[in-house]
Amino acid sequence: MPTRFQFQTYFTYWLDAVNRHSLHSPFFFDFYTRVVVPTPRPSRLETLESIRTSLLQNTTHLTIQDLGAGPQQGRTTSRTVQSIARTSISPERFAHLYHRIVRHFGHAHVVELGTSLGLNTLYLAAAGAQVTTFEGAPEIAGVARGVFAQQPAARIRLMEGDITNTLPAYLVSSGKVDLAFVDANHRYEPTVRYFQQLLQKVHAQSMLIFDDIHYTPGMQQAWEEMRRHPLVYGSADLYRCGILFFDPSLNKQHVVLQY
Repeated sequence: MPTRFQFQTYFTYWLDAVNRHSLHSPFFFDFYTRVVVPTPRPSRLETLESIRTSLLQNTTHLTIQDLGAGPQQGRTTSRTVQSIARTSISPERFAHLYHRIVRHFGHAHVVELGTSLGLNTLYLAAAGAQVTTFEGAPEIAGVARGVFAQQPAARIRLMEGDITNTLPAYLVSSGKVDLAFVDANHRYEPTVRYFQQLLQKVHAQSMLIFDDIHYTPGMQQAWEEMRRHPLVYGSADLYRCGILFFDPSLNKQHVVLQY
């Protein structure tokens, strides 16, 4: 159930959000009309939604340590796959949005922090990207591997282990990152740390997407600090997620988009 804070931040978002009629920036007008505005689901993605259905019906119990935010943080708990799916998989319209972004911009090297059950990963890979995805919980990573096996042509590399350790080790030898989707530890300090680490590998056409930017006061603080960073030249707030752009030609533009 949404918290009072989330109700307040959504009301602010609702007041500020604009559509194409109020966008004067050519870049953001094009981004909104050609990428953000929903389109019918392509037939190639229908199998991914059938995977979503099966995950939401899967009653298998997993014993996991919660590494994210919330009251269960750090505790070992037993959860069903379907309960994880209900809270951790992006809604179809956002998963489809991330797919459209990768496809429209031709992102080839994608990093995902927070694999969870792997459905979002498949949406990113289905757009033609090579996806390196990071998951801290071994039991959840095991389910994700089974999900990936249903799409054997997808180019996915799963990095299992605490992202605190696995991400820096990976970035040492990785090339530039075209897009990163961050849906891992939803707290201020880890979010800002991931951002700072990923900054080492961005280029002018890179994009960083952060999930749940208005989930808590800490996440909202992280979002405000990140979008004001000197290397960030554009940002888009879609309430559930925030997108950062690094092209100097954007000249420090920030938009709140209806979605």
